[in-house]
Amino acid sequence: MKISTKGRYALRMLLDLAENKDNGFISLKEIAERQGISKQYLEQIVSLLNTSDILRTSRGKQGGYMLLKEPSQYTVGQILRITEGGLAPVACLDDEAGGCERADFCKTLYMWNGLYEKITNYLDGITLADILEHHYNENNAGSYVI
Repeated sequence: MKISTKGRYALRMLLDLAENKDNGFISLKEIAERQGISKQYLEQIVSLLNTSDILRTSRGKQGGYMLLKEPSQYTVGQILRITEGGLAPVACLDDEAGGCERADFCKTLYMWNGLYEKITNYLDGITLADILEHHYNENNAGSYVI
């Protein structure tokens, strides 16, 4: 399984919004500059995310985007399902595939199901807040303030 730039950039964008959630609405231009992603590419990602009730939008001069909920309420799995279309490691496990005609006698299906379960459990167990907390703890591990 390979996550595309769309999925990776969506995570970076949403992490940027989570990190700056106290600053109100954030423009795509600001996110693009901080993240080194083209504004046009972020616009494509926003169109995917807008259909999934993840973002709050404000138009106008002071407009921009913010998370609809707290960062702890968004999982990496949820975000990647929206941007990547799914997390299944093989096509026969995709929801859209409608199963596989070989499922009843497939010798490897149990293995693919096991991998899929591990992937979804792992990615659904990590929130935007978890990532920010991990980053903060890792970068401040040697800092002591007295």
